[in-house]
Amino acid sequence: MLNIVLFGPPGAGKGTQSQNLIQKYQLVHLSTGDILRGEISHATPLGLAAKKLMDQGLLVPDEVVIGMISNKLDQNSDAKGFIFDGFPRTVAQAEALDQLLASKGDAISAMIALEVDEVELQKRLWMRGKDSGRPDDQNPEIIKKRIQEYTSKTTQVANYYQSQQKFYAVKGVGSIDEIFGNIVKVIDQL
Repeated sequence: MLNIVLFGPPGAGKGTQSQNLIQKYQLVHLSTGDILRGEISHATPLGLAAKKLMDQGLLVPDEVVIGMISNKLDQNSDAKGFIFDGFPRTVAQAEALDQLLASKGDAISAMIALEVDEVELQKRLWMRGKDSGRPDDQNPEIIKKRIQEYTSKTTQVANYYQSQQKFYAVKGVGSIDEIFGNIVKVIDQL
């Protein structure tokens, strides 16, 4: 299986590039943000609790997210692979994901990190908030907090995958096609 962790701060273009990867490699997209928003839109107890945290720019507890991912893996057991979008964000989550995949006879193939500077991220998130109506993308303080939280908690995750020789950085600025071409080069070398 081809299992890719697509990494990058909020607004880096993970969703856009995930769609391109899904089409090219027939992968299943596992976006913790989409999974959580689905729970929120259905007003489940998990969704309501997650919404409160997300509206404050905070992360949802690991055990909840791992449980949701395990269910999605089981629901797609015949998949050619998965794109993990927005997860893992901590070393503990990366270790939990490795354990989960190992229990299913699988592993992460690569972590591809989209690198975008903070000024560009703030601009992208603000524009996305105007287009989508997402409240977490319409508040400059929450945007800044989300970027800071991402940066402070995820540098160690990059180091974790570097230690496994699975980390690949890709510049996340340029045309969508240029960025995608650079991602494909990484995957085709795996």
